[in-house]
Amino acid sequence: MKQFIFLLFLCISLLTPLKSQKITTMSFDELEPYLHRQSDSLFMIHFWATWCVPCVKEMPVIQKVANEHAHLKLSILLVSLDMPNQLETRLIPFIDKYQIKSNVVLLNDPDFNSWIDKVSTDWGGGIPATLFYSQKHRNFYEQSFEYEELNQIISTNIKEL
Repeated sequence: MKQFIFLLFLCISLLTPLKSQKITTMSFDELEPYLHRQSDSLFMIHFWATWCVPCVKEMPVIQKVANEHAHLKLSILLVSLDMPNQLETRLIPFIDKYQIKSNVVLLNDPDFNSWIDKVSTDWGGGIPATLFYSQKHRNFYEQSFEYEELNQIISTNIKEL
């Protein structure tokens, strides 16, 4: 009987696909508090989309740095600017394909002109775009990153926490 239960459990485990992370769709008003958290951590808020070639190219770099700094006080939020109707057909398959473990939200607020300056007055609206902030620093980058540069920014900011 124990062997039967073990085999049943094993079969169910092997046949059950891995679950994707849950993606929350939010407006900018719902996202805005994530841009101003107060804690002793470094926050990285990254704006991207699956249709953005530089964003797709740098995603493995972001995930690598996230994995390497997972034990430190680093909180990464990936804010997708994909269309809401592409959540199931494009965003979730992308997250699964690249095995993204960082938190991902889908921003559903097409009135970009009303919120871009609230992220950073330096933002011209292009992606990828990344906001790093802590209690001591707030820096915005409208560019994609190579591994060395992203790792350096995070390492430097974490040392200064």
